[in-house]
Formats: sequence, structure tokens, C-alpha cells
Amino acid sequence: MAPADSNQAGRTRSLSFGDYVVGAAANGRVFGCAFGDGTVRLFDSLTPDAEPVSAKPHAGAALCITADIDKAAFLTGGDDGKLVQTTILGETKTLAEHKHRWIDHTAAHAGSGYRVFSVGKDAYVLPKKSDGEPRKLGHKSSVGGLAINPKGRRLAVSHYDGVSLWWLGAKDSGPTLLEWKGSHLQLAWSPDGAHVMSAMQENAVHGWRLSDGEHMRMSGYGAKIRSLAFTRKGHFLATGGADTVVCWPFTGGGPMGKSPAQFGDTEGVAVTAVAANPKLDLVAAGFETGAVILGQPGQGRTVSITSGGTGAVTTLCWNPDGDVLLTGTETGDIHITDFRS
Repeated sequence: MAPADSNQAGRTRSLSFGDYVVGAAANGRVFGCAFGDGTVRLFDSLTPDAEPVSAKPHAGAALCITADIDKAAFLTGGDDGKLVQTTILGETKTLAEHKHRWIDHTAAHAGSGYRVFSVGKDAYVLPKKSDGEPRKLGHKSSVGGLAINPKGRRLAVSHYDGVSLWWLGAKDSGPTLLEWKGSHLQLAWSPDGAHVMSAMQENAVHGWRLSDGEHMRMSGYGAKIRSLAFTRKGHFLATGGADTVVCWPFTGGGPMGKSPAQFGDTEGVAVTAVAANPKLDLVAAGFETGAVILGQPGQGRTVSITSGGTGAVTTLCWNPDGDVLLTGTETGDIHITDFRS
């Protein structure tokens, strides 16, 4: 799977469902995909040619998806105000409901057992025991993103003017506020938990080193950054939002004052999604044309996965073994690329 000069790599199966692919997550061998019509479809990465299991957990649109703490399930939020668990068998169960509101972000950590979702300005931590009440975490503005740190103990919540950090196990404690003016959206923790990075509405990435609060600001992007991901060992942060895959170095003191490593220059076609391989130092990148490539930060050579023509890539997701890649697009296409054959 190392990048090499090639026109195509892997064996790709393509399916079309006609509805916007909101997001995808992997839980064990199974990919879960949420669609704009409220449907969740489940694909087995070990048998990518099999038909997906389908469920309809939401009356309206699904807005987010994440792997549940249960290895056989996924969590989705919808514009019907429901947080729903969908099992790999297609069975659904409503875990929380906020009528006439949107549940637009979810996060879960299997190791610590925490599940979190957001409604407007508030994030809610589900109790580990089913008979308890969710813990409400309030913020001054709407939640833009949720992320639980690698150890599963701390929650990052992005919003206007910064990011709030909450200790999930300390019910009476308040947040630590990481301040920076502007609207903060997607979040990423570094694998060692030392850095929190936020994609901003203002076509920039901002981050903080938690040990001393040092700010990191990376700007100059031509488009909104809809996706960011650390490579498996945290050496690079890969980002969308430009016509090349911009990868900021996080070794030797961090990225400030350093030039980013890049690959996949497309001359005016924006990167809309990135996903770091969990086993190798590779990054998959999807573009607004629907094309997907595979490359390494700072290396000029890339591998073409799909050539495009099916709508902008909205999501990319690797299975845990890093040998199957799922791509979703805004036109409802799913591409499953198997690198084992």
C-alpha cells in the first residue's frame, strides 16, 4: 500500500443511493454510513461485495454518526431531535430525544464508556447506567463540534470564540476555556492528547498546546476546512480546504514557523475530506470533483483511488486494519476500496 506512481490502486465497488452521505464511521469490521434521508447503511469490510444492512432511525435527515461504545452499534443524531443507536443487524433504539431540536454532533469512546451529543448550545453526556439523567454542559453559543481525547477522559467542545475542555468524570467541575476569536467547528485531538486543533469558519486552523496554552494558527486556505486528521503517530495534521493536501508537522516543537508538507496538487480543485490510515503513514484525500487519492505528507507521488465525477467527497473512513477505505459523496455514492486483493 505504499504510494507509487500508478493510475489506480485497490479494487473498488461503487453503489449509488441518491441521498447526501452525511458521514461514516467504522466499528470493528463494519462501516456505518448516515444519509440525508435519515437512513443508516452498514457495510461489512470483510465482505465488501455483500449488500448493506439498512435501517431508518430518523424521520428527517441524519446529521451525524459515530461508532458506539458497543462494538456492534453506531450512534446517529437527526433533525427529528433523536439520538438513536443502530446495531449491525439494523435494529434501532432511541437513547435521547429533544423534540423540535436538532441533534447535530455525537462522540463516543469505547474504552471509557462515555457517549456525548449536542443540541444547540448544550452538550449532554449520557449516563453509563441507563436509569440516570444525562449531564448537561452549557455553552454561550452553539456547539460546532465534539471530540473525546484518546484516553476517553476529556471532552473538547468547539463553539464561537474558542473550545471548552470538560473532564467527563468530574460532574461538578466547570470547563477550561481555550480562547480564540471566531467560529470553531471540526475538532481533532493529537494521538498523545497534547494538542487540540479546530477548523474554523474563517478558512483557518487554530490549535492549542495544552501543556502551556501556546496558540497555533494556520491560515491562507482558499476554502472552508471541512476535515482534518492527525496521522497515526501524530507527526502530521492533514487538512482539507486547499487545492493540495496540507499537512502540518507536529514533531520538533510543533508547526509554528515551519512550512507544511503537501501532496496531491490539483490546481484549483479543493480537498473536501481527509482520513489518516490507522496502520501506515498514509493519508486518503477526497476532492470536490469526487476524486480520491492516497499519499504521504511531503511525498510527491500519489495513488489514484477513484477518478471522480460522482459529486464532492463528504466523508472518508478506514477500517481498523487500514486495508479497506470507504468513500461517501454529496450525490449519495458509496465507494468501497479493498486493498487486500
